Amino acid sequence: MTPPLPLLEARNLTMRFGGVVAVNNIDFTLREVELRCLIGPNGAGKSTFFKMLTGQLTPSTGTIAFRGTPIAGSASHEIARLGIGIKTQVPNVFNGLPVRENIWLAARRRNTPDQTKRLVDEILEKIALTHRADALVGQLSHGQRQWVEIGTVLAGEPDLILLDEPAAGMTDDETARTAEIIRDINRTRALIVVEHDMQFIKMIAKTVTVFHQGQILMEDKIDAVMRDERVRDVYLGKKVAA
Repeated sequence: MTPPLPLLEARNLTMRFGGVVAVNNIDFTLREVELRCLIGPNGAGKSTFFKMLTGQLTPSTGTIAFRGTPIAGSASHEIARLGIGIKTQVPNVFNGLPVRENIWLAARRRNTPDQTKRLVDEILEKIALTHRADALVGQLSHGQRQWVEIGTVLAGEPDLILLDEPAAGMTDDETARTAEIIRDINRTRALIVVEHDMQFIKMIAKTVTVFHQGQILMEDKIDAVMRDERVRDVYLGKKVAA
């Protein structure tokens, strides 16, 4: 029996900026409904890798496939159409519109009015903002605005969601709630989360991919990663043995 295709697969992925190799010959595989966290110190290559997945950068060499369809070098809107939802660090929301309308606009693109209403109500519940549905987004806290953008991504009903530092700048309570939202989303959808906050990573991670100097240093369950001396050395700035 032929094994199922990975949801996302990158092979021999390299990104050069002039003479600088930011990502060097990376292989990466993600299964259906998997949650993967990408970690590493500044300059490790994880953000460049993320930007290649989202269509912000075209790889110098290598391939990326989503359910077998090549996406390397595709525009962000083409990648989204295939079923990949993207949330960047800076919230991309309409501050002058209510929470409900932000999500409604995203959901209405592909649904009837009745379907849109049901979907919006479900998403408001999922992101814990039903009680603020009529509030202007610009009046919300930083964390709540991040949740609204997660809601707009969910409105596209993607099979894979890419999140870039979703907990950045949040209070402890907002961070904990964001972890709950991500765990809930992961019941039915795959996610790739790029994050610096190791406490947040511990709240959500199952499998972690550690980037270092443009390569994957290790890939394992969160407990094994946290115990690994090489990972501790990377975050403490020590030299890592090859």
